[in-house]
This record gives sequence, C-alpha cells and structure tokens, in this order.
Amino acid sequence: MMINTRNLIATVSLSVMTMTGFAQQQAILGTAKLKKYVTYFNSIDTEAVKNYVPNSEAFNWLAEQAPMFECPDSVLEQNYYYRWWTFRKHLVKTPDGFIFTEFIEPVKHAGKYNSISCALGHHIYEGRWLKDNRYLKDYIKFWLYKADVGQTKQRFHQFSSWIDDAVYQNYLVKPDQAFLKEILPALDEDYAKWETQRQLKNGLFWQNDVKDGMEESISGSRRDQNQRPTINSYMYGNAVALSKIAEMFGNRPLASKYRDKALTIKSLVQDSLWNTSANFFETRKAKGGSSNVREAIGFTPWDFNLPDDKAMYAKAWDQILDTAGFNAPWGLTTAERRDPTFRTRGTGHSCEWDGALWPFASSQTLKGLANLLTNYKKHGKMNANVFYDKLHQYAASHFKDDKPYIGEYQDEKTGYWLKGDNPRSTFYNHSTFNDLIINDLIGIKPRQDNVLEVEPLIPKNKWDWFALDNLTYHDKAVSIVWDKTGEKYNKGKGFMIFVDGKEIYHGNKIKPVKVEMSLSPSM
Repeated sequence: MMINTRNLIATVSLSVMTMTGFAQQQAILGTAKLKKYVTYFNSIDTEAVKNYVPNSEAFNWLAEQAPMFECPDSVLEQNYYYRWWTFRKHLVKTPDGFIFTEFIEPVKHAGKYNSISCALGHHIYEGRWLKDNRYLKDYIKFWLYKADVGQTKQRFHQFSSWIDDAVYQNYLVKPDQAFLKEILPALDEDYAKWETQRQLKNGLFWQNDVKDGMEESISGSRRDQNQRPTINSYMYGNAVALSKIAEMFGNRPLASKYRDKALTIKSLVQDSLWNTSANFFETRKAKGGSSNVREAIGFTPWDFNLPDDKAMYAKAWDQILDTAGFNAPWGLTTAERRDPTFRTRGTGHSCEWDGALWPFASSQTLKGLANLLTNYKKHGKMNANVFYDKLHQYAASHFKDDKPYIGEYQDEKTGYWLKGDNPRSTFYNHSTFNDLIINDLIGIKPRQDNVLEVEPLIPKNKWDWFALDNLTYHDKAVSIVWDKTGEKYNKGKGFMIFVDGKEIYHGNKIKPVKVEMSLSPSM
C-alpha cells in the first residue's frame, strides 16, 4: 500500500553556512562513472551531426552541468547518463541565442534553426536541472520573441504547449524574478492568442491531433475541432502558473484573472471530458459526444494536478495495469489495446498514435502518476512499486540492436523502433527521463520559498543505496544520499541531505522530508 506521506513529513530548521561557490563542496560521487558512460556512448556514435557541444567535449560539459547519479538499478542509471548525453547533442547556438532541437537531422516541418515547439515543455522540464540556466532562458525568449519573425506561418503555435507551466517550474529550480518579470507580458499575450485561436464558446479548447503532435490517433482528426484532454490540461496548467507568477509581483488583478480561468477549465474538463461509464478523461468530438476510447492523453490532466482528489478519477489509473488497457510487454501504449482499431493506421502514414509506444506520452503518463502518488490521497490501485516498475520499463525501452537508443515510437510487443534506421529519429528529443528521476523518483519538489522538499517514490526495501550529487537548486549544490549500512559512501547510515557540502538532514529511512534552508550571514 502507498504510505500516507502527509503523516511522515519531517520539518527541520537548520542554519546553513554559505559557501564560496560550488567548488568548495566535497563531491560524493565524482565524475568517474560519467566518464565511463560518455566514453562508451561516444564509441558507438558516428556523430553525423555536431552542435554546440560535440562528443569530444561531452564529458567536460556534462561534468560541469549535469547532476551525478548512481543507484543499484543499472538500467535506470545508464539511461540517466545516456539521456543527458543525448540532450546536450540538441543544444544549438544560433544568432538568436541558444535553442534545443527536437530532431538531430533537419526536417521540413521545422522553423528557424530546425526548431520545433512540440516538445518545448519537455525540454524545459528536463533542462531546468542543468547548472547553467542561460540555455533555457535563451530558448524561452526565442519562442516568445523570435521564432515567428520572418516565417510564412506561425511556428510557436504550430503545436500545443504548456510553456507557462514549464517556465514557472523552471523558476522554482532556478529563481530569477527579473527574467520572469521581463517575459510576463509576452506570456500573458500568448495565452490570449491561444484563446482567440483555439477556445470554443463553451469555454473548452480544441485542437487537431496533428497540432497536438499526435497525428493519426483513434479519437483525433486533422481538421475537426475536437476538445482534447491535452490542450485543455495544458491551458489549465498555464493559467495556474500565470496566476502564481502574477501573484509573485503583486499584480492581483492578473492573478485573479488567471485563477478564474484555471477554475473554469478545471470544471469544464471534469464535467465535459470525463466519461463516467469508462471512468476516463476522453476527447469530446466536434459534433458532440465522447470519442469513447481511452487514450494516454486521458492521463494528461494529472500532469498539472487538474482532477479533484476523488476515488472515481483515480480509478482511471487501473488501466495501466490492464493488458487490455495500456499495459503491454514493452511499455505503456498510447491507446487502449482492447479498441478494435488499435494499431490499424500504420499504412501510408509516418506517425501513428493509435497504440504504439511514444516516449513523449510515456513520460507524460509517468509524470501524471507521480503527481497522483505525491499530491493526492486517493491513489486507487497505484503505489510506488507501480511507478518504479513502469519507469524501469520505460528506461529499458531505450535500446536498439543491443545499444542505447532513443527514437520516435515503438512496437508495443517487440520494442522495434517503427521508423527503422531513419536517421531523423536518432537521439529524438521529444520526451523527458532525467526529470522523472530527479523530480519524481528521488522526489525533489521545487518550491518558491527556502524549503527543500523531498518526496521519494523509491519502493520500500528496493535499494540499499543511491546518491544524487551536485544538483543545482536555488543557487546551491544539493546532494541526496541513502546508505543503508553506511559503508557505501562513508557518510553514516541512513537518508541524508547535503547543501553546499553541509549535512542539513539525517534520518534512518527514506521518507518525505521538508528542510528549511535558512541562511546565516556570509562568512
């Protein structure tokens, strides 16, 4: 059973002495493991495309930028480093600043510098854990101010987006109020543009499946104005984020405006997109009525904590355990396997979301499940073991020809990458993984205040040790360590948190913790 984390949270107030830079922190893990992985990844790569950080500089760059991680699960650990190694491949320095690409090869539907906005939210969630936040700040400003300049069609709104939510979540890790204040008018203007372009008279938002980045789906259409759980969840998350940003700057009218918008969308999604007979959030067709098919997009509302904390909504998650639902040998499908049209749209199309496995959707579903377990009391059949098993399965899917690989989409039974050897799919940057490790499995929950909150989803007695080291949070170096015997890291037995090299928490078991990081005067 999932333990009620509310009763286990320990609040600790300790004074943390400031350090002169991160270099003074004694590393717990070092970079030897990173070196081993990078050397291996480089050895199996032809490096057909070189961007800002070539393979020859990958180790040095990642040693400076990425948090180090180790655990007893070799599949999770290797994929953690593989995903950082592939993520830096997509960092491009342009005349308009740094951006992250989606495809490593140029594609015809991209905008300037091979930019595509579809996975923008994923890129921000993943990249917020890098030490230097200037890459993401450039990237965000590119989409807000520069992506559409000189283009014959809009590029920013080419795909649905949860940019406001992602921008706020990035701020919680790397606080920069001046940056938020600078871009708030552009975010406000962009939200209004979405209302003009995609909001119906009933208050819900519509989207074509292809503009959701999910073409050839069972419920979707390239033309119909279907009311999808995706865009409505995104706009809810965006409204919540904008209300919090506005509140931060004392703009109460703007904060109130977006709180009201969020509440309206929440009510509409629960009233209009919830199919009571199916116990699932489903697409509402343009001509009326539910699409009557469960798709992975029905889990998206939990990515933004939209649903009420009720058992009837939690029941939707039963479907990820059902082999007639989303539970397949190789991962979580994008549509329920019992549907008679499951995996029937493969002829003549290049992308099918009617059941095949897509990392984009898998990472969204896992994020929603983590939110259910940490932010809700009604979990239904879900627990930390389910989350861990599905996360491990997702990591294990990152292989092709017995080598690490991330592509577009896979056969749910065999793991075969359905784009085959098409070079455009190699290193496909269209999902998250490391954010799921840091934010959800280890459980660092960013906040506006000076409290470090950790809510791990590591199942009881699963690991005897792990370490997440030198993670930059609120301009401090944070390390989270679990050592059951005290012999792995020689820091003592138990669950420990270090900030700038100082131990600020020590407990005898892995459990949710809140640690007040009050500062003493600099010395």
